[in-house]
Amino acid sequence: MMRIFLFLATNIAIMVVISIVFSVLGLKGSLDAQGINLNLESLLVMSAIIGVTGSLISLAMSKWSAKRAMGVMVIEQPQDQTERWLLDVVGRQAQQAGIGMPEVGIFHAPECNAFATGMNKNHALVAVSSGLLQTMTADEVEAVIGHEMTHVANGDMVTMALMQGVVNTFVYFFATVIGYVVDRAVFKTERGYGPAYYIVQMVAQIVLGILASMLVMWFSRYREFRADAGGARLASKQKMIAALRALQRAHEAPELPGQLAALGINGGGAMRLFMSHPPLEERIAALENNR
Repeated sequence: MMRIFLFLATNIAIMVVISIVFSVLGLKGSLDAQGINLNLESLLVMSAIIGVTGSLISLAMSKWSAKRAMGVMVIEQPQDQTERWLLDVVGRQAQQAGIGMPEVGIFHAPECNAFATGMNKNHALVAVSSGLLQTMTADEVEAVIGHEMTHVANGDMVTMALMQGVVNTFVYFFATVIGYVVDRAVFKTERGYGPAYYIVQMVAQIVLGILASMLVMWFSRYREFRADAGGARLASKQKMIAALRALQRAHEAPELPGQLAALGINGGGAMRLFMSHPPLEERIAALENNR
């Protein structure tokens, strides 16, 4: 709840700052002088409501959505030794991390995959793929679980959702301003909204959304380094490095897909700005250097 409170407070503070900046620079007066009567304060409030509401609803539904989208079978009563071992590992790591015992599940997928989600770090979900259990050693799986448990303990799901909410707020706000200005100043629409408003606003949302996603992806990459370090604390540094190297070997195998999602494998080059996970070699180097 504290994160959500701080998020709302931050959103309000940024809205106030933007309103002050617009007043100091005289942008509101300039728009009015050109016949562009746009209530920026009301637009800011509406944008915040749209951005915050969608983000919080998505966060609240994250566990439910993940279970159905991925076909996660939650372990209520362990049916075999593997399921009992998974519950034991998660339970031990939850105690080490000082969080409540998450739900633990398995979903069928040939790829090495794992994820954690949930609105509250004491009521989260941690799930691993059948491919992960079949491909990796017990030590490597333990490190992957430690990585995901660190995401839970750090509240990364909440932080990412709230950060996306802030981004959505300002993407909608500036896209609407751009659409309105172009419609009134360029296409001379005098009443209501002309076709140009809707077209320009939609295009601006796409462009600004792409630019804003770079910021979100930067934070996502940063949190992966933190989760690797946490996985090293919960399992061991050697096990965490071994898990990353196992993913690296799997990624290089020609018969496997080009992207494995357990701890994230993505391309490089110019696409780095849009990568949710850093390259595996950088993550391994960070652990080896105790970063």
